[in-house]
Amino acid sequence: MTREYVKGGAPAAKPAAAVAHCPAIENDRPARDTIQPMFFTIPTIMTWTRIVAIPLIVGVFYAPLDPATRNLVATVLFIVFAATDWLDGFLARRLNQTSAFGAFLDPVADKFLVCASLLVLVYLRRADVFVGLTIIGREIAISALRAWMAQIGASRSVAVHMIGKLKTTVQMVAIPFLLYDGRLFGLIDTGVWGTWLIWAAAVLTVWSMVYYLRRALPEIRAKVR
Repeated sequence: MTREYVKGGAPAAKPAAAVAHCPAIENDRPARDTIQPMFFTIPTIMTWTRIVAIPLIVGVFYAPLDPATRNLVATVLFIVFAATDWLDGFLARRLNQTSAFGAFLDPVADKFLVCASLLVLVYLRRADVFVGLTIIGREIAISALRAWMAQIGASRSVAVHMIGKLKTTVQMVAIPFLLYDGRLFGLIDTGVWGTWLIWAAAVLTVWSMVYYLRRALPEIRAKVR
C-alpha cells in the first residue's frame, strides 16, 4: 500500500480515492482492455478459421466416405475457407477493426492452409514432391526474408508485387482442382488442369522469389557493411 509520513514519523495510509485515481493505474487500463478484443474481432476470427480448416481438410480423407465424396467435401472446404482471405480484409476495413495482430496472422493463416493442402496432394500423389518442396520452401524463405527486412527497416523493398499476387492466384485455383480430381460439369478434367496450373505456380514461385531477393540484396549489402 502506498503510504505517506505524518508528524512524528508514523506512516499513514494514502486515501483510497488517491490510489483509485493514480495516473499510472488509469493509463494501464486501456492497454489491458484492448488486448482481448484485438484477438477476437470478427475479421480476426475469420482468419483463425483458415487455421482451423487444416485438420478438417486433412480429416476428410480419413473419413468413411467414397473417394468422390471425399474429394468434393475437401474442395468445398478449401474454397470456403480460402474465400475468408478476401472477406476478413474487407470486413476489417469496413468495420474499422484493422490491427497489427491481424496483419501478422492473415499471411500466416494463408501459408498454413496452402502448405497443408499441398502436403495432402503430395501424399495423394496428385502433386509432384518437387512442386511441393519448391512452393513450401519459397514460403519459408520469403517469410524469413521479410522478417529480416522489417528488422533492418527496409520492408518496402520486399512489399508484395504483381508476380507474387499472380503466383498466389494460380496456386489457389490449382489446389481445389487437384483436390476435386474429377470432371467438372462433365467437361473439365480438373486433374489435368490442376497439374498444369500447379507447375505454373511453381515456376511463378521461383520467379517471385528471385525478384524479392534481388530487391532485398542492395539493402542487405548496405546494412551488412
